[in-house]
Amino acid sequence: MSRIVMKFGGTSVGSVERINHVADIVRSEVDAKNQVVVVLSAMAGETDRLVNLTKDLSKDFPASEYDVVISSGEQVSVGALSGLLNSSGVKSQSLLGWQVPIVTSSDHKSSRIEAISSKIILKLLEENNVVIIPGFQGITSEGRVTTLGRGGSDTSAVAIAAAIKADFCDIYTDVDGVYTTDPNKVPDAKRLDKISYEEMLEMASLGAKVLQTRSVETAMNNDVVLRVLSSFFRYW
Repeated sequence: MSRIVMKFGGTSVGSVERINHVADIVRSEVDAKNQVVVVLSAMAGETDRLVNLTKDLSKDFPASEYDVVISSGEQVSVGALSGLLNSSGVKSQSLLGWQVPIVTSSDHKSSRIEAISSKIILKLLEENNVVIIPGFQGITSEGRVTTLGRGGSDTSAVAIAAAIKADFCDIYTDVDGVYTTDPNKVPDAKRLDKISYEEMLEMASLGAKVLQTRSVETAMNNDVVLRVLSSFFRYW
């Protein structure tokens, strides 16, 4: 049995069909007797819609309330997937950032994770629940909702994996691994079987979009094993 954190981005949960597919992927890990924590982004396009909403309301929209609005996209995703899994017979529970809690700095719009409590997550896992957590969000020590900035869901997933001592942190994207260059643009790009943290950081700094720099740094500092997989491909 392995303990796995699975992170799915916005395109992976961008429609009812895609959410059903993610549920199938999660179910395959449960059937393999693994303990599973899922970290989700908002549905594709939803964060942009919410950002534009705040801009349309006011050019001086307060950063603290901006975070309240923007973080709601991930709440929809986790509730939708958890509800779907439960209705199909897979025991699941969603936890928002403040319920974990994921404690962050008070820098609204670009907070940094300072601490994550593993107690509730581990308890739910021991009770055979799939635990579903929104990426990108947390809470300050004063109780205010925060967001981690764009790409923050990857960092959330890696930090949670470190906190619960997961065996793997699987990042699901639209490609099936890390390539020497963008396979969507260069047909003969080579997929790498393994890559060091340092090499991945260098690639990220040069513009590679598979993993966010902050998430790789967090993985390196906490010895988290990252695996990049495609949510558009069946591995089972």
